[in-house]
Amino acid sequence: MIKAVVFDFDGLIIDTETPCYHAFNKIYREYGAELPLPLYAQCVGTSFDQFNPYTYLSEVAGETIEHSLIKDRFKLYHAEMLIETGLRPGVMQYLEAAKQLNLKIGLASSSPIAWIEPYLSKFNLRPYFDSLATADDVSLVKPDPELYLLSLQRLGVHAEEAISFEDSLNGFHAARTAGLHCVVVPNELTKLFDFSGYDLLLGSMEDMALTEVIAGLRINRCGGRAIL
Repeated sequence: MIKAVVFDFDGLIIDTETPCYHAFNKIYREYGAELPLPLYAQCVGTSFDQFNPYTYLSEVAGETIEHSLIKDRFKLYHAEMLIETGLRPGVMQYLEAAKQLNLKIGLASSSPIAWIEPYLSKFNLRPYFDSLATADDVSLVKPDPELYLLSLQRLGVHAEEAISFEDSLNGFHAARTAGLHCVVVPNELTKLFDFSGYDLLLGSMEDMALTEVIAGLRINRCGGRAIL
């Protein structure tokens, strides 16, 4: 029986990840370089410990580049690209449905709370969540399962009683390792990734109601997979 849902944040609730990649790529092109998506994918949904776009820029540009200057430029470009960005389609419907179904709602994010909180306030999302697990709470972020294990503990449910909603490979692997049901909802950036082993793949949360997702997982958990 499903008792909880756990959402990723960046790229899943709000697509901050696609603008992030485009902002870095804009900087790379200013140095006559390109940032290959397969390389950048290593840090999507996790930290720069997996792949550092600042360090790599110095490598491909063939010169030492002051990270602080690039970070300021990145923040400017990224902020400009995020101005018109809202919640991804279907997010509010899922949160409302989870409340109506009396499901516990968690958030498991590799980002710090200082990054997440302004968006939760802007879109009035904080009241929906029973638990927030962020980079500030764990030793290792995704793809390590620690964020999901902490979410399960705080929500008071077992892994098989919870559904994870993820958009990135690192997040997906974290949820899968922790034993949750895995629903993947890729964004523009991550839709080309290979999410082998998911329980359900949605183009958007608008494609299927949460009640239908729960019903579908009961069928597909036994070896099947569903794509919408």
